[in-house]
Amino acid sequence: MTTANSLFRPDLLAKYSANGPRYTSYPTALQFRDDFNPADYLRAAADPGASATELSLYFHIPFCDTVCFYCGCNKIATKNRARARPYLEQLKREMALQAACFDTRRPVSQLHLGGGTPTFMSQDEMAELMSAVREHFTLLSDDEAEYSIEVDPREASPDTIAHLRKLGFNRLSLGVQDFDPLVQQAINRIQPLEMTASVMQAARHSGFHSIGVDLIYGLPHQTVESFSRTLDTMIALAPDRLSVFAYAHMPQLFKMQRQMDAATLPSPAVRLAILQRVAERLTSAGYVYIGMDHFALPTDELARAQARRSLHRNFQGYSTRPECDLIAFGASSIGKVGDVYAQNAKELPAYGAAIDAGQLAITRGVRLTADDRLRRDVITQLMCNLELRFDEFEAMYGIRFPDTFKPELERLRGFEQDGLVSLSHRKLEVQMAGRMLVRNIAMVFDRYLGQQTLERFSRTV
Repeated sequence: MTTANSLFRPDLLAKYSANGPRYTSYPTALQFRDDFNPADYLRAAADPGASATELSLYFHIPFCDTVCFYCGCNKIATKNRARARPYLEQLKREMALQAACFDTRRPVSQLHLGGGTPTFMSQDEMAELMSAVREHFTLLSDDEAEYSIEVDPREASPDTIAHLRKLGFNRLSLGVQDFDPLVQQAINRIQPLEMTASVMQAARHSGFHSIGVDLIYGLPHQTVESFSRTLDTMIALAPDRLSVFAYAHMPQLFKMQRQMDAATLPSPAVRLAILQRVAERLTSAGYVYIGMDHFALPTDELARAQARRSLHRNFQGYSTRPECDLIAFGASSIGKVGDVYAQNAKELPAYGAAIDAGQLAITRGVRLTADDRLRRDVITQLMCNLELRFDEFEAMYGIRFPDTFKPELERLRGFEQDGLVSLSHRKLEVQMAGRMLVRNIAMVFDRYLGQQTLERFSRTV
């Protein structure tokens, strides 16, 4: 059983804390090239060898009614709901363009709407979007697929939640961040407890398979005591899974963060103490620590998938579905097809101009090398299943793991001495004390880190 004492080692967290990738992809988006050739994407999409694999669809809805000061996502703050209509029309045209590139008999086992605020769209517009998805792609039955949507409780009534369930969504992700009124005021996100509780109750009543909630620590005015109250309240609400993210203060990159008073941010010592309280409270409440900032009830699919070594990771975060080709729709969205990552134009005018001209909106990307593919699989196994079995990579790639990764394994000796990992001639295993530092462990296998600015990434703790 995971305990806070075995999981949380403040001395090691302080020692290893650094800036680093979250590895929703490898290579990371910083390696995407502006001179990427979309023909590589089309080649990968048409690969007949992929016909047996499933598809994953991601839709980025960038609009938000109000802006949260901490947010680093690609979003457009507007109260003009009419802006959703032309964007929806562009998404529908993009679906037709993308569907023409793929064998759409391949089943869609995973679908996710993110943002922004997907429920910025009206109920009729959301129904229209899902109708277009079904027109162009092959969706699976409710018990075979993972169809999720991010919901802002301030934007969603119980009627909205029931409508989303009828449209086929079976997983719900809620943004909360903190229940403390002073913190909510500082981050420009006023969200009374009753709003969140009402949405969660409606989701359970409507039969959603899983409810996930996002919290953030490191925000203005947070203390160990105040965040403990948020944790206790959330535990009483009993979501199936929790993501407790560390706030990344990067005002040089995200202008809205300048609206917050940096002097009110908790100190590094307080942030660490809050993280310790998170580990204590959630593990005591029976949540399984999945890795990084994710916790799940033992009955949740994430925990069950990790127990059987079938957890995966992509641009949507942790996933219980097998490796899929990910088709991305909307401004700034990133897809993964075969050995190619491709990103749409970030700005709405450029995205819309491409789609209106009957072209894919891809502007950046990268085609993976053989070394990239090997390291991607190594990093994914570490991030998801917390171990590397060398013989699996040797059989798949025709290598001798200790020879191919000799420098990396040598670098990990220090991690081993600190009790973060254990190494043998057959495998590398992340120990309990290393789970919160799994990003640092994965970074050892990243050959690009010496070539880029680590300040572009968030802190690992």
